Amino acid sequence: MGEANQSRVSEFLLLGLSRQHQHQQLLFLLFLTMYLATVLGNLLILLAISMDSRLHIPMYFFLCNLSFVDICFSSTTVPKVLANHILGRQTISFSGCLTQMYFVFMFVDMDNFLLAVMAYDRFVAVCHPLHYSAKMTPQLCVLLVTGSWIIANLNVLLHTLLMARLSFCADNAIPHFFCDVTPLLKLSCSDTHLNEVVILTEGALIMITPFICILASYVLITCAVLRIPSTKGRWKAFSTCGSHLAVVLLFYGTIIAVYFNPLSSHSSEKDTVATVMYTVVTPTLNPFIYSLRNRNLKRALGKVVGRKMFSVS
Repeated sequence: MGEANQSRVSEFLLLGLSRQHQHQQLLFLLFLTMYLATVLGNLLILLAISMDSRLHIPMYFFLCNLSFVDICFSSTTVPKVLANHILGRQTISFSGCLTQMYFVFMFVDMDNFLLAVMAYDRFVAVCHPLHYSAKMTPQLCVLLVTGSWIIANLNVLLHTLLMARLSFCADNAIPHFFCDVTPLLKLSCSDTHLNEVVILTEGALIMITPFICILASYVLITCAVLRIPSTKGRWKAFSTCGSHLAVVLLFYGTIIAVYFNPLSSHSSEKDTVATVMYTVVTPTLNPFIYSLRNRNLKRALGKVVGRKMFSVS
């Protein structure tokens, strides 16, 4: 019976961010600009790190993975939004919707894990500088990233399978620009209690545990920084930590606001704004916040850009 009900909906309608034509044009240009900035900025980071042997250390290894994930993250949602606008259609198949949901939340989990891993890397560098090379071995770095990918895929597979078992009977309009969990649960005509419980328990554990690790790392880093006698050195360290924590709070704050509340407290407008922040804006800002403030990476980026310009001329 569940399969018969589910077959009634073979595709969904992605209503996007606005139904007004003028707003759609503006949003199209905004999304296109941010997507190009995301791809270009993160590709430059990947290229600069790969070409500079001095940057082949754990910190930049994790940064490469973060840049790769951010490119994939934006590419999972934004091109579909742009294509829908150009083609003048809003449909996405049922299987395509589940596939998009799978990859969106896999990359959300990867961002989540990589932020925690990078915080741990900085904790070791600041609090145990003499043992940094011994602790942050290449084997450990690969293990941390590989483990993150495995856990992220298993976690999202669980949520996707739970979503696939639901029935969708009549309404197929998603008031969003991609296939998000909350709007899909609202459209379902079957019992979504199990899905909600899993999101609020297992999903919360996956998201909150790395967040706690990040906070603990930065508490210990702050204690270490406060022992630095130089005021200039302290300010530089706090400035770097402040930028990182700002993005962490933006990333986690929007996700918690969207996914870890009862369905009855959600509104499509608030959810859409929050998801735009962590799916589009945050990947665009990451290259600037995490990388362009770094002197070594600036130097490497300058060499890459200069070499490209020279080759063109």
